[in-house]
Amino acid sequence: MRPRCGTMPEFVIDSVKAAKLQHASGLGVEQFLASLVKPTAALARPPISKFHVGAVGLGISGRIFRGVNLEFPGLPLNCTVHAEQFLVANALQHGEKRIVFLAVSAAPCGHCRQFLQELRDAGNIRVLVTDGKDAQVRPLSYFLPHRFGPDDLLSKDFPLLLESRANGLVAPGTPAISTGEEYSNLEVDLHPNLCEEDVADKEGLTESTKSNLLKEPSLNSWLRNSKRSLLELKTAAFVAANASYAPYSRCPSGVAIYTKKGEIYRGSYMESAAYNPGLPALQAAIVAFICGGGSNYGEIEAAVLVETVDAPVRHAATVRLALESLAPQASFHFYEAHVQRKQ
Repeated sequence: MRPRCGTMPEFVIDSVKAAKLQHASGLGVEQFLASLVKPTAALARPPISKFHVGAVGLGISGRIFRGVNLEFPGLPLNCTVHAEQFLVANALQHGEKRIVFLAVSAAPCGHCRQFLQELRDAGNIRVLVTDGKDAQVRPLSYFLPHRFGPDDLLSKDFPLLLESRANGLVAPGTPAISTGEEYSNLEVDLHPNLCEEDVADKEGLTESTKSNLLKEPSLNSWLRNSKRSLLELKTAAFVAANASYAPYSRCPSGVAIYTKKGEIYRGSYMESAAYNPGLPALQAAIVAFICGGGSNYGEIEAAVLVETVDAPVRHAATVRLALESLAPQASFHFYEAHVQRKQ
């Protein structure tokens, strides 16, 4: 369920198209990427600060990723998504393994300099600031020379942000379900095409299960009208939680959102060694929504959060708060999972 970014504007440009566009521009690769920053910044959504930021990154795959800053009126400023965070979330959702170059409209703030440390070989990522004050390409280590990062807290071979991972989440009392490279785990009672009539007639469902399903807040009407099933939405949230980067709190979480167009977008929680400059799963899902062509948050009809049982870091309350502000019409569903311990 990766976001579809073929619609305009393109937040991902595949390697073949990127090479053709760069050749047609007559510019070198890094200058071509810099030329994309201004039109990228125009896509930002900063209704509070009015300060537009754009970031353009080159992945080791040859693909180009774009990122913009997002602000949300009515929510605390720490809910903001910075352009560099948007770009990294965009890259993660599309399976990119490494960022090698960044062009940004303004020098990365301290928040983003810290967040970017979670990438492999972060200090050597080449950065070009295009605001005209200093047009030199410099390594990220120039902007954060005395860094504190994963090297200080994790083993050298620990998979960092953008690198493959599976957190081994298992829903209480059920066997793991394979979803390809990742694993998710869901209540087996929920039929993939569940609707209200299915709940009433489905063999094997206990009366209490039927009652709970149909009494869940907003679920009855949502299931009646949805083009996608609750099970599919939960699967997306579990996959996102399994891909979550939470090595410091060990509290992975994922969010999946469902829109009026019947589309599902997912996002994974991403942590920083400094703790605060992380990206919540809901904001990561919103990045996917915007990449997929989403415009108005009012398009969101439902959201599912999956996080671990008894986690010391909890996200349900803040996700609910954010949704009440961004998409008050959306129903919110919260599920817990166990972490399957290695034998």
